[in-house]
Amino acid sequence: MKLIFTFLILLLGCLASAQKNIERSTHFLIEGRVKDTATFYNSECVNYTSKSIDSVVILNHLMQRRHTIKNIKGILLKDVLSKKILFDAENPKALSEYFIECVATDNYKVVFSWNELFNTDTGNNVLIITEEEGRSLIGKEGDLVIITPTDFATGRRYVKGLKKVLIKRVD
Repeated sequence: MKLIFTFLILLLGCLASAQKNIERSTHFLIEGRVKDTATFYNSECVNYTSKSIDSVVILNHLMQRRHTIKNIKGILLKDVLSKKILFDAENPKALSEYFIECVATDNYKVVFSWNELFNTDTGNNVLIITEEEGRSLIGKEGDLVIITPTDFATGRRYVKGLKKVLIKRVD
């Protein structure tokens, strides 16, 4: 019985630590309904206008406080998409049927509609974080993280280890 109990404790400990260890990403692929696939490297962040935020409280889906990120700097996801790719749409009206799926290294996925990013104020707040608490996330040891500080439950679209941005169209 002691052996089984010890095994279960070890198993639960491994599972808990596995959930917290997210593979880092220093670049992400942009593909899908685009004219040409593109890759964005975190070292390219210096080519974009930076936005600063004092702090963001990370709240889960139950609106419970998880933690706070302070002294954030980042660039807008919509700026990266506008500069890196051309949407493969037959006309501007078709873009209302497009959505952007952001995929993390652990396969966590979040979605933004094209209109949400490019036609509402939310798009002016979806950040790829470049600096957090005075620490640069640009370079080989950095990580690509997306956050939407204007969301109510900020943890829901807090993507750590961004590896892919898929441009899709609703069927």
